[in-house]
Amino acid sequence: MSAVLHHQLQGSGPMLLIAQSGEGDADRTVDLVPHLTDDFTVLTYDRRGLSRSRPEEPGLSASLAEHAEDVHRLLAAVTDEPVMMLGCSMGAVIGLHLAVRHPEQVSTLIAHEPVAPRLLPEGERARHEAELGELQGIYRTGGLEAVFPEMARVLGIDLARRDAEPGLTPQPLDERRRANFGYFIEHDFTAVVEDTLDVDALTRTPTRIIPALGAATPSTVFDHRCATELAALLCTEIQVFPGGHNGNTTHPRGYAERLRKLLAPAGA
Repeated sequence: MSAVLHHQLQGSGPMLLIAQSGEGDADRTVDLVPHLTDDFTVLTYDRRGLSRSRPEEPGLSASLAEHAEDVHRLLAAVTDEPVMMLGCSMGAVIGLHLAVRHPEQVSTLIAHEPVAPRLLPEGERARHEAELGELQGIYRTGGLEAVFPEMARVLGIDLARRDAEPGLTPQPLDERRRANFGYFIEHDFTAVVEDTLDVDALTRTPTRIIPALGAATPSTVFDHRCATELAALLCTEIQVFPGGHNGNTTHPRGYAERLRKLLAPAGA
């Protein structure tokens, strides 16, 4: 199974790949990217199964390792140099796979709240994997309106966006986003539960991995726990970004400023 990935390149400077969370496609960070294009060539893309990157065989699922291979091929097509990468949620797990499988392509990975159950102790891992299965069941019986509040609870997301920066571009729940959410829940939740990430190999990759989380993400939820476990595994300090799980979309100015500081060359 294969897919042609829709992608966008904007700006100038060293390349920064953004791998989006959840249903996010290349346009999801429409407010973040303009704050980065003076410093970086920003690469965004539609993950396989979303928006303009429909697979050749619709309805089939891709593993997270296959999603990482998609990005490997995309990077090979657009650059010969290693890139910096921001991976958010599921995008962070794709980045972790790249760091293990193709470390020569990624110099630095900021892994923001990776949804990676394999990072967790066994009992906790099983509980959160069961939560994802329960969310799929809620979606199948009640649709998006029923599952959104439960997804927000599991991931610690503030659906009201009470703390968001002003002036954000409206992103209504149109038919494209509804379809993307449906694919994400039906297919990508399963990919997360069945993931084969080699956690031990993360300690040996030459890719610099920076675990990150949102300041507003509750410490008890799945994604926060994965980020803190990743930091413990790598014996490194966790970095805190404005906002919560989706801080890259709710706090684009503050998020971009934090990104630039973390990715600045040594001594800059």
